[in-house]
Amino acid sequence: MRAIELTPEHPTEHLVELGLEADRAGFDTVFASHHYNNRDPFAALAVLAERTDELRLGPGVTNPYETHPVTLASRVATLDELADGRAVFGVGPGDPSTLRNLGLDDERGLRSVLESFQIARRLWDGERVDHDGTFVARDAGLNYAVGDIPVYVGGEGPEMCRMAAKHADGLLYNGSHPDDLEWAAERVAEGLDDRPVERGEFDLTAYASVSIAEDAAAAREAARPPVAFIAAGAPPPVVERHGLDPDRADAIGDAIAAGEFDAAFDRVSDAMIDAFSMAGTPDTVESQLGAVLEHADSIVIGAPLGPDPETAIRLAGAVCDRCFRA
Repeated sequence: MRAIELTPEHPTEHLVELGLEADRAGFDTVFASHHYNNRDPFAALAVLAERTDELRLGPGVTNPYETHPVTLASRVATLDELADGRAVFGVGPGDPSTLRNLGLDDERGLRSVLESFQIARRLWDGERVDHDGTFVARDAGLNYAVGDIPVYVGGEGPEMCRMAAKHADGLLYNGSHPDDLEWAAERVAEGLDDRPVERGEFDLTAYASVSIAEDAAAAREAARPPVAFIAAGAPPPVVERHGLDPDRADAIGDAIAAGEFDAAFDRVSDAMIDAFSMAGTPDTVESQLGAVLEHADSIVIGAPLGPDPETAIRLAGAVCDRCFRA
């Protein structure tokens, strides 16, 4: 998979144009991120479904808390219908900083993610479902036919990695550094030991924050906002692995939750940019991506893309061409 992430911080029509640019640049999948304070990703994905023929499309990633999992399964199935079978279901535990605004941060967990896509699969298979777990469903069903939709789990904790390897079609691992992907590959290998044969092959995807431009300084500056969100949500072992200051990461998360985004971005250190993004010129990003692909099967080029998204998409597409040919 050679995918790109688009964030609905842009107006929906602009997001659609970026998706079309990604299609022209050779990407095969577009994920649209899902946070309550941005625009609805499913709106842009629906338009892209009608304006493209081969591009796979999906939320990357949504969560089972803001929307009831049964409703979420229906929304993804509707997208799949619009896209003639090209939908991908990216689901994970959600961003803790924004879920905190909705009083949902305590709901995050592995079990809710697993239950949400297990129930979705049953609904897509035409079953009527009773469920009493992290959410409740009583004789729920979809009144239309649904095809086979791949499920990618977004996560980075050890149990989430193992769970995805055992039960899902792929893992969208939130990492941009080869050390993190090497660690993730080890956890995935542990989960694959328990994977049923009928589940087929598994795709370990590096869901990387990438900021690419001919101007290296501009690329690194543009990386600050997404790196702030990544640092705020990074588990303590990841912070420790990169020798980062946990108090600084916590302060960034507090600032994001309070809506003080400029303060959060200003607290991002150069070490955080190096740990949590691929940021710089095309040559720099190519070197970093090549190192990550030593451990990952595929890539999502994630936000911010670069100081100029359209140019960044073209540059990133060319970098991916060279890396996947190597």
